[in-house]
Amino acid sequence: MTEKNGQLSRFGFSFERGGAHTARTMMLEELKALLTYVDRPEADKSDYLQAIDDENCLGKRSGKTRTLTYRRLVDLYSLDPTNVLFRALLYFWNRDIEGHPLLALLCTCARDSIIRSTAPFILQFPEGATITRESLEEFIDAKDPGRFSKATLKSTAQNINSTWTQSGHLHGRARKVRSRANPTAGSVSYALFLGYLTGSRGQALFQTEYTKLLDCTFDKAIELAEAASRKGWIVFKRVGDVIEILFPNLIDQEEMERLREQS
Repeated sequence: MTEKNGQLSRFGFSFERGGAHTARTMMLEELKALLTYVDRPEADKSDYLQAIDDENCLGKRSGKTRTLTYRRLVDLYSLDPTNVLFRALLYFWNRDIEGHPLLALLCTCARDSIIRSTAPFILQFPEGATITRESLEEFIDAKDPGRFSKATLKSTAQNINSTWTQSGHLHGRARKVRSRANPTAGSVSYALFLGYLTGSRGQALFQTEYTKLLDCTFDKAIELAEAASRKGWIVFKRVGDVIEILFPNLIDQEEMERLREQS
C-alpha cells in the first residue's frame, strides 16, 4: 500500500495524515475566483502564487492571510499543472461549469485524508436525514481517538460539514440535512479518471470510492459518461457488459508509462 501510495503521489494524490480541513473548508468560492482570474491553460504554480500573494486576486486583508490561503489551496488542489490530477481538474472545470462543486470535492478527496475518511459516514445517510455536528465529531474521534482537542474537533467537523454542503451532499445552515448531489458529464468523467489512475478498469471504474461520491446510479453514470464521450472529453466504448474507457486528452506518454509500471 505504501508503494502504491507513493506511485499515486506522483500523479498528485496525497496521503498525508493531516489536511486542510482542520483549518478551512474545500474553499470552493476561492477556487472559482482564482481559476477565473488565472484563466490561462499555460499557467504554472508560480502564476497562482503571484495572483494570490502579489495581486491579491482573492481580496485578502493581509499578506499573512494571502500566504495561508495559497498554502491551503495547494493542500487541496496542488495548483500544479505538472500533476495530472490538477491538470485534469482544469480540463473538466473549463468545460463543465455546472460540475464545479463535485469536481472540487473529487480533487479534495484525492488530496485530503480527513475529508476522504468522512465520505462513508456522509454517504450512508438517506436523502432527508439530519446529520448533526456532534455525530460527525464522534465519527472523526473514533477513527483516531484523542488526536484532536475538543475545540479542534468541533471546528474540523464544522469545516467538513461546510464542504459537504458546498458539494451538494448536505443543505441547511445550523441543521444539516442530507441531499443529493448533482452529477454531470464532467464530474463523472473526472471520477472515472481518478479511479483509472488508482488502477481500476472497465466496469470497476463505476464502483470506486470516487464514483460513489457522485450520488449517482450505475445507469445514470453510464449515460453521463456516454455524453462526455460524445463531447470528445473521454473515450467510452461498450459492447454488452464489456466497457472500455480511455483518457487521451489527459494523460501524456510518460504518465501512461507510469501507469503501466503501476499495473
